[in-house]
Amino acid sequence: MSAFDFEDTLRAVGALKEGHFLLTSGRHSDRYVEKFDLLRRPVETERACAEIVSQVDQWRPDVVAGPTTGGILLAFEIARQLGVEAAYAERAESGAGREFRRGTTFRPGTRVLVVDDIVTTGGSVRETLEALARHDVVVVGVAVLVDRSGGRVDFGAPTVSLSELVIPSWLPEECPLCAAGSNPRKPGSSPQG
Repeated sequence: MSAFDFEDTLRAVGALKEGHFLLTSGRHSDRYVEKFDLLRRPVETERACAEIVSQVDQWRPDVVAGPTTGGILLAFEIARQLGVEAAYAERAESGAGREFRRGTTFRPGTRVLVVDDIVTTGGSVRETLEALARHDVVVVGVAVLVDRSGGRVDFGAPTVSLSELVIPSWLPEECPLCAAGSNPRKPGSSPQG
């Protein structure tokens, strides 16, 4: 599966949306990737994870770790395909950062692959890496479905993505869509996405 093929998959399942969107960062954009339009489809998700596995298998991870929420689904499926364990970095009970809970432990020297769905600023992956830094593990790499950062995010580990999408975004006062009279919609805020 090439990046072009994966973008075709995103379009085919309706995950690559066009319109006027209010992003979590407060910025506006004319395109948005709704990860759950892909992740609610097990066959397409399995295929995407198989492509990630083909790119990271040589790193020989012992565990695949992902942040809540979408990263959990990817960590589970990639770990299943690799025949290793999965771990999940949840929001810390203190509200700051992430942590591994529910009895998750790592043997010293465990080789960990970190996975996530979409990277824009890299915050969720960084929080997962920070949670892993509290354990005696080796991070072998990071894999994501979509890199929206334009390759600008560096995690200090080898990183692969199925697609690199450069999607422009604007501050509300600079948004050309607002200037044209359009009102932004917050993705996920309605039953239709």
